[in-house]
Amino acid sequence: MQWLKILTPLLAGAMLAGATPLAQAQNRGDDTLLEMQQAFRKGDRKKLSQLLPAARGHVLEPWAAYWELRARLDEAQPQEVQAFLERYAGTYQEDRLRNDWLLLVGQRRDWAQFAEHHPRYRMSDDREVRCYALYVDLLKGNAQADTADDVRRNWYALRDADDGCTHAADQLYSDKKLAALDVWRKARLAVEANRARAARNAVGIVSPESLPQVRELLDAPTKFLTGKATARGKVRQELVVLGLVKLATSDPDAAASLLDSKWGVHLSAEERHWTWGVIGKQAALRLSPDAATYFGRVDKDSDLNDDLLGWKARAALRAGQWRVVRKAIDAMGQDGRQDSTWVYWKARALLAGKPGEAEREEARQLFESIAGQRGFYEQLALEELGQRVTVPPAPAPLTAEEKAAARANPGLNRGLYAIFIGLRGEGVREWNYTTNLHSPGGMGDRELLAAADFACQREVWDRCINTSERTKGAVDMAQRFPMPFRSAVVERAQGIGLDPAYVYGLIRQESRFVMDARSGVGASGLMQVMPATARWTAKKIGLTGFTPDQITDRDTNITIGTAYLKLALDDFSGSMPLAAAAYNAGPGRPRSWRNGPVLDAAIWAENVPFNETRDYVKKVLSNTTNYAALLTGVPQSLKSRLGTVGPRDASTPDPSKDLP
Repeated sequence: MQWLKILTPLLAGAMLAGATPLAQAQNRGDDTLLEMQQAFRKGDRKKLSQLLPAARGHVLEPWAAYWELRARLDEAQPQEVQAFLERYAGTYQEDRLRNDWLLLVGQRRDWAQFAEHHPRYRMSDDREVRCYALYVDLLKGNAQADTADDVRRNWYALRDADDGCTHAADQLYSDKKLAALDVWRKARLAVEANRARAARNAVGIVSPESLPQVRELLDAPTKFLTGKATARGKVRQELVVLGLVKLATSDPDAAASLLDSKWGVHLSAEERHWTWGVIGKQAALRLSPDAATYFGRVDKDSDLNDDLLGWKARAALRAGQWRVVRKAIDAMGQDGRQDSTWVYWKARALLAGKPGEAEREEARQLFESIAGQRGFYEQLALEELGQRVTVPPAPAPLTAEEKAAARANPGLNRGLYAIFIGLRGEGVREWNYTTNLHSPGGMGDRELLAAADFACQREVWDRCINTSERTKGAVDMAQRFPMPFRSAVVERAQGIGLDPAYVYGLIRQESRFVMDARSGVGASGLMQVMPATARWTAKKIGLTGFTPDQITDRDTNITIGTAYLKLALDDFSGSMPLAAAAYNAGPGRPRSWRNGPVLDAAIWAENVPFNETRDYVKKVLSNTTNYAALLTGVPQSLKSRLGTVGPRDASTPDPSKDLP
């Protein structure tokens, strides 16, 4: 059994002594745990209660107990919850249940229970719990000067409707500590994200009598906007903004026409600017040349949030408007300006045209602030400084004591054990919690390297990579960019004319080398191949006897995945960015995304309309550059892998239409 490789503190002595009965009992317990997970997913409280006694004493007992209590938490007594928290103190499950309990007592407005448990909540990563805590501070008179800002920040970040932040925002608005504009902006964000309930919740705070009109404008924005004659008063103006935002998400040109011809004169400058910003963003998502024009109607960038400013910068990059790029980035908040994406493009904007000495020096300092091997823009910044991507020196080898401490860590062992028996999601969460700085005995760089080594040695590559990536000072490239199945990958890639570094860069992003990985849309295996794509590719390359169940076989998956990648690369004339986009989003989309002006591929990639694909393309190319440095030992250039992207030459056939 694979799990026997792990010597948990609870089982180490017995297993080392060859206690076969205990191992057999543990194996039977594994089946119980798997059965309980399925019962929990189905909400089968009765079955969970029946199975729990059989899970007692199992190394993953905390999960069994958590599922059983969580399934009936709405009926549990505080004393029962407290008993669980004490029994499993220090575990992920203790903090997970505390998170669940805090949300429940917050919804019940049981502030005494909330105040009792919140100080011991370690993860502190739930925005709704954070808002409840801020509300309790308001009740106690302990609110800080930045409480309203804190609530607003968490509220805006939540896409779906919630109780905690909405409740806190309602109180702050009543106390005149949150402005009406803050609440209306939440409604705008919710409408743009197609979150109707969240939008109604926000409007219910400032204008509950307007909720029927909100439903009307969400259902039929054009009818709502054309049926109104004027927009007198702040509430009516904001309802018009919501209607225009809703219309822009489906037809930005129609929204622009109505704003320009009818509604602009009725709105405040801030309302007009925000609406033009949303229209510009929606046009930019369609790669419309009108996006820059729409954004040009915004006279005051400070009226936009960082998301809209980011899209204004992207549209300006696509249009070659470097001064606009610079102004949009300068208008962002501190977090936005410090993001490596916008640090890089601010520096590039400073160097556009005829920069003076001051601009060149500022650009150099910006490039230096992010340059490195870590990511896409970090690597590009390194090249702007005249350097190439190399493999940094490895950290000092781990000591026997450091390795032993990782192997003895109960949370790491439970995480790996869960993964090995098929509870991957639970194992990943437990592992991440254990390595997080907020957990008991949170880890520094050396401990993270040791934990990553533990996962690497057990060939749990996703935990190996993700854990090693979290180190701040020490960088172990062998952990961050492992090369399992090296002979299979390299030989197959080279055999069909692919760069092995490109294949590794893609696999790392697709599956983190998890062989049984399966996406929500049905892609499978190391290279996350879709069944239809696998069948088409197998036929294309003459792979006889292929059946869908072979897709998770390592060698078959590599054979089909690399063949499809090679076909995509050839069909897109050797463009790595376009082929990566095709692999992720299907070939049809990048065929249309390439239309328009010929662009630096970094600008093209930054304008990819899908967040997932935009991130994917950049990470695959960055991964590829690092893998090439590791495989060759020679300094590498990311820029050389990017090139330019533009429309296909109309005089040549478009072979990419053959791709499925």
